[in-house]
Amino acid sequence: MDPSDLIAQIQAAFDALADPQLSARMRAYQREQFDFLGIPTPQRRAVVTSLATAGLGQQALLDIARALWRMPFREYQYAAIDLLAHRRKALDADAVVSLLDLAQQQPWWETVDGLAAVIGDVIRLEPASLGQSQALMDRALAHDCMWVRRIAMTHQLGWRLQTDSERLFRYALALAPESEFFIRKAIGWSLRDYAKWHPDPVIAFVTRHRQQFSPLTLREALKHHPDALGACVRRSARRRARHPCVRSARSCSHPDR
Repeated sequence: MDPSDLIAQIQAAFDALADPQLSARMRAYQREQFDFLGIPTPQRRAVVTSLATAGLGQQALLDIARALWRMPFREYQYAAIDLLAHRRKALDADAVVSLLDLAQQQPWWETVDGLAAVIGDVIRLEPASLGQSQALMDRALAHDCMWVRRIAMTHQLGWRLQTDSERLFRYALALAPESEFFIRKAIGWSLRDYAKWHPDPVIAFVTRHRQQFSPLTLREALKHHPDALGACVRRSARRRARHPCVRSARSCSHPDR
């Protein structure tokens, strides 16, 4: 199929499904940042997966994704992610840079996390290029764009016991000093996801480094382990009570603060 024909088919289908009332609710949910056609996720995905995309190679898929990303309604960015996810086996490590570039265009958590899932699948499904891809993630961890750093932190979500725990923990510590909500949330989310399959190392890691993580990160990481979370909070509270500058926190320069 010609890429322009595919985009035209998506546009025609989306125009037929548009719902102005749902559009207003979707726009409000995303803090009035983006315009929406008002198409529910199941219907949108059904449109994309029903199209004949099997013959499209990596370059065509990326070109279509970029074209959809430039279109005015948010569903077109979602459709780009749906297409990339549906055809993720046609992508290789060379696509990761392009996907990171897309993540920085009109970024918000929902498109960033959708692309992170695609990137994670591409890396996981290409064991021969794992070193190359993970080196890209190492560089992404220090990127100027907060959303790219979030992708680096979350790209192993869903890897279960294939998770590179050393990299997961190293990334978590590297990003721990950041005050940005979406980074703190991503650290906790990533740790919690791995804890579903291997809880003991996560609990030990979080407990050992509890002073370095925000309360949000601790809550997210140990959400399904309330006893461990309670112990972390109690220990942090006792340590703070013993802190030599606890009564003059604003002027404190103690290295543990």
